[in-house]
Amino acid sequence: MENPESGHLEVQRDRLMEGLRAFGANYTEFTQRFATWLGLHSTDAAALAEILYAEDKGSPLSPARLGERISLSSGATTILLNRLERAGHIVRTREHTDRRVVTLRSSPEIKPRAVEFFGPYAERMAGEMAQYPPEQLRQFEDFIGHLRGTMDSLLTNEYRECRPGSRPSSETA
Repeated sequence: MENPESGHLEVQRDRLMEGLRAFGANYTEFTQRFATWLGLHSTDAAALAEILYAEDKGSPLSPARLGERISLSSGATTILLNRLERAGHIVRTREHTDRRVVTLRSSPEIKPRAVEFFGPYAERMAGEMAQYPPEQLRQFEDFIGHLRGTMDSLLTNEYRECRPGSRPSSETA
């Protein structure tokens, strides 16, 4: 006989996974609308959003790290950065003591536009999170951190070599 609690737990997990999937889809839609609003290709807008976010958090990206974040090859990332730089949306700087290290920064012209676009999103999300006590937010952080670690591991290991027509590796790391 099946434990009734295990059935409830499975339904709850399904709802959580659906909520995460829907949130991810909505975030992708936000990026698409940001692209349309700026007149950019969606990949360019996703890259710009990553650059702005990293810069805002005090950890500006290198081109290599950006390429990892948006799943582009080194060459494709360079072409994308050239487009964003020509459009006046980003600047590449050499701030590191090793002058070979390039840092990606938003241009002074794009920052206010990004704040204008993402401001309502940031305010509403902060308002929603303010409804939860700090301990519960720490639990959410742990939960999301563990899920992200699992996804990172899957992408690094089982799904690393996925190409059209191939299957994920059944070997675990």
